[in-house]
Amino acid sequence: MIESNRRAFLAGTAAVGATVLGGELLTPAPATAAGATAPRGDVITARDPRYADLTTGNNQRFVARPDYVKMIRSTPDAVRAVQDAVDSGKRVSVRSGGHCFSDFVCNDQVEVILDLSELVAVGYDPALRAFFVDPGARLMNVYESLYKGWGVTVPGGICYSVGAGGHIAGGGYGLLSRAHGLVVDHLYAVEVVVVDRAGRARAVRATREADDPNRDLWWAHTGGGGGNFGVVTRYWFRSPGAKGSEPSAQLLAAPSEVLVSAVEFPWDQLDESKFVRLVRNFGEWHARNSAPDSPYAPLSSLFNVSHRAHGSLGMFTQIDAAVPRAAELLDDYLRAITAGVDVTPQPAVRPMGELPALPDFVKPRRLPWLQATRLVGTNNPTITNPTSRGVHKSAYMKQNFTDAQARTLFRHMTRDDFHNPDTMLVLFSFGGKVNAVDTHATANAQRGSIFKMCFQTFWPDPADDAFYVGWARDIYQEFFATTGGVPVPGDAYEGCYINYPDNDVADPAHNSSGVPWPLLYYRGNYPRLQRAKRRWDPRNIFRHALSIQP
Repeated sequence: MIESNRRAFLAGTAAVGATVLGGELLTPAPATAAGATAPRGDVITARDPRYADLTTGNNQRFVARPDYVKMIRSTPDAVRAVQDAVDSGKRVSVRSGGHCFSDFVCNDQVEVILDLSELVAVGYDPALRAFFVDPGARLMNVYESLYKGWGVTVPGGICYSVGAGGHIAGGGYGLLSRAHGLVVDHLYAVEVVVVDRAGRARAVRATREADDPNRDLWWAHTGGGGGNFGVVTRYWFRSPGAKGSEPSAQLLAAPSEVLVSAVEFPWDQLDESKFVRLVRNFGEWHARNSAPDSPYAPLSSLFNVSHRAHGSLGMFTQIDAAVPRAAELLDDYLRAITAGVDVTPQPAVRPMGELPALPDFVKPRRLPWLQATRLVGTNNPTITNPTSRGVHKSAYMKQNFTDAQARTLFRHMTRDDFHNPDTMLVLFSFGGKVNAVDTHATANAQRGSIFKMCFQTFWPDPADDAFYVGWARDIYQEFFATTGGVPVPGDAYEGCYINYPDNDVADPAHNSSGVPWPLLYYRGNYPRLQRAKRRWDPRNIFRHALSIQP
């Protein structure tokens, strides 16, 4: 174990060593191993120079004016902070990395922001035979610590600065998900500060063990979204079926090497018919190759269908280099995407959305996995620009685009009155081992899709909010015109992704389907989430615009 991971393990010994009774972690302000009281974070008010930075997140459309921001440095600190807010009757919100696309954390009603960004430990817990990840740990730090220390990983997202807390609570997925499932498919336990009916804050640990009386709290955090049940102060991961006591055998092994491809499709080579064929090729390939036992399950692709103002569409593809015929499978995929389209893939010389410029990968190259993860994850300037404003709308697709949908996409991506290059529909490979899990096994109910989508655009000036939000609403409602402007679960769609929240789906002006918004995000799992809400947050302390209703 490397030194940094030894330190991370020691940082977590207070929680590991706490008293556990019937699945509940009792935390009466325990002392650390050194005998001092547990660490406490600062209370930051409007007089503090840090206040402006801590009252907004990655999306500058949403700003709060809370009475204070409470930095959390330990589980006992979180218990005290929640109790103080409850005793004073203050409205709270919870933040880990600050990447929430909506106003769940920063809005004009919140009076206390509980900020977990200083809880960053990652390590191994021998008592639980599981790896722990604190909610403030950024994804790249999680990957670095797990891989360097033990050669393992979780199948999480590519954006390096996303906090683990919200990413995991909503399900979590990334380039390894087709091969290994969602992040929450490997979640073993969770520690949450909850508030009972009497208004008493306490920390509870819940596991996936069948006899754990608190198992429903664990289940609620396998895709039930952040800010719904309490304050998560720690996650633990152990893959299902893991045996023995060797740490490296408790979680999925990261690939040693991957084959990476990055290409652009120039807009000046595309007309409407070529564009339609190109995007439908993507959908058709995924419809054919997204079964859990597909030989293509180790391959995952991210296709940025950018607005014409950008100049090109970009696609990043990765496959585990150790799988049989890896290079052949990757070549087959790349040929399938351009089949019947007279377009010549070019080097990816421009950054777009989640993707940085990757000019050296027009011909696939073999890279160490962690190097490839850093390559695509640490330099994506559009999505991680901390000064930008954005709008995001998501959908899970169970079938290919219709011809009408592809033409709608072309029309909106070539509007003459629209000139923003940071505008795109992101298509993410899905299916594979994600779809091997029963829809009710986790709170994340979308287990039949072949790819996932996110319509998004970014801009700097508040004066342009109405124009860009209007563009997103127009394309989304027209795209899903046959189902009331939203992707109603059925034969073609599986609803929306809660980690890409969109308050419009709860507004009849933008959702005319008659289908309540919870069914778009949680489908048939919503009643069970409501039962968990009634048990663990009976006073509805933890709530936001799209929170679980008790």
